[in-house]
Amino acid sequence: MTGFRHDLAQLLKARFPVLYVESYEEHRVLTELAAVAADAGLVRTPRPVWTWSATSGLLQPDGVAVQYTTEPDNALDTVLRLQQPGLFVFRDLHNSLGGDVPVLPSVVRRLRDIAAAFKAGAAPRTLVIVAPVLRIPPDLEKDVTIVDFPLPSEAEIRGVLEAMIAGNASGGRIRIELDPIGREKFAKAAAGLTLNEAENAFARAMVNDGVLDLADLGVVHEEKRQAVRKAGVLEYVDADVRLDQVGGLENLKRWLAKRDNSWLAAAADYGLPAPKGVLITGVPGCGKSLTAKAVAAAWGLPLLRLDIGRVFSGLIGSSEQNMRAALRTAEASAPCVLWVDEIEKGFAASAGNDGGTTNRVFGTFLTWMQEKTGAVFVIATANDIERLPPELLRKGRFDEIFFVDLPSRAERASIWGVHLQRRLARPAVQGRLQVDDRLLHEMCTISTGYSGAEIEQAVVAALFDAFSERRPLQREDLLKAVSSTVPLSVTQSDKLDAIRDWARTRAVAATAPEDWDADEAPPTAAVPVVGAHGRTIEV
Repeated sequence: MTGFRHDLAQLLKARFPVLYVESYEEHRVLTELAAVAADAGLVRTPRPVWTWSATSGLLQPDGVAVQYTTEPDNALDTVLRLQQPGLFVFRDLHNSLGGDVPVLPSVVRRLRDIAAAFKAGAAPRTLVIVAPVLRIPPDLEKDVTIVDFPLPSEAEIRGVLEAMIAGNASGGRIRIELDPIGREKFAKAAAGLTLNEAENAFARAMVNDGVLDLADLGVVHEEKRQAVRKAGVLEYVDADVRLDQVGGLENLKRWLAKRDNSWLAAAADYGLPAPKGVLITGVPGCGKSLTAKAVAAAWGLPLLRLDIGRVFSGLIGSSEQNMRAALRTAEASAPCVLWVDEIEKGFAASAGNDGGTTNRVFGTFLTWMQEKTGAVFVIATANDIERLPPELLRKGRFDEIFFVDLPSRAERASIWGVHLQRRLARPAVQGRLQVDDRLLHEMCTISTGYSGAEIEQAVVAALFDAFSERRPLQREDLLKAVSSTVPLSVTQSDKLDAIRDWARTRAVAATAPEDWDADEAPPTAAVPVVGAHGRTIEV
């Protein structure tokens, strides 16, 4: 809290009359205000702290209540008459300053009178409004100064965790199985929560099974899910897909594996910045969205989905505010994975005439992508990347752009194996069908040109045929399902060729070169080895 204390001390010494601190953590704010007000080294003239709330009224520094001050008008009148130094902290006052209830003109008038009196008076006096939401009527905009109060730092959260571990492990009630890196992951997982929320999450993780280990990170993420849902703009997505359940894409997987744990202190000590993210484009139905979920699960990070459509709304100016709120929520939840699905639909270069709203929202997102320092890893997916504005694709926005082509023979074998094994493992569909190399080879041969989604749907269609006759799945069911499907590579071959032409010199292939057989290499044979801006890379 060094930054907050320094800023507050400067404002108090400069005799700023009315300050506004937006925070849900009243107790933590009051602790910091009292610490600054009593420190002669920070403010030169220490000043006593008075507090007010709608239930207790105005409390003197010794805790004695001033009679008849539960109404804000009376409390402000009392403060206005005081001539000695003081720091007057008002909670609940935002309920009289607008929002769902009308602004009380008498409260606004008294606050303006206090601002004028405090500036002109000899004694150092400051009124501080502490509220969970920011409500400043136009009449007060020039009299009130907003003071940023940050969420708890990683060090503060780590202190709470260590104190809880020390308090519970000593009695033998809880078994702790966390090394220093594990404790760091817990503290980082709770980033974006208040100290009370973090303490609740740690307590729940400890009582879950009497053991505190890395498996309990999900409990902390569940608490963070609550915080994200309350913010209302982002969606918390369950990442229940393992990276090995995504067939193929070995080049992309290796790139992602090298960046695992890159948000930890060890990476910063090594001189590495937190990775910005990736843009994944290519053929529809080839695992782009699935990869976003798998990465979050593999890294043990919460997955937040940004729905661009939810950002835009009917009120002028609210769309920009929604985007800023979404990005603040993502920053507060770091480290996390921010998934922007089908980004071209929200930020298309040919956006309609909307008074410039799309451009402003897009500009906010671009600036954040370029300047962000928090560990928010962005995974954006796009099917029609040519619709995206060129400024989104330049270096510095994303660490890399990956192109996902139709699966190779080796990838099709992996995809068939994943979907068949997952569904045949259920007792109700077990039978004589054996998923062996012979079956996979046959399926790969007849499904050339099929996307991963089309292969999955073929398995589902075959299971429907078997289920309708109440019998186990058979090889013939799979053959029939594949033969009755016309793949995208046939119906939209021209569009796929255009996507491949774009990717030839602008993207890195998600499929490793060695995964392509010589007789099935895609038309853009250079794609697997040519990186962004035409440079040759080796992932």
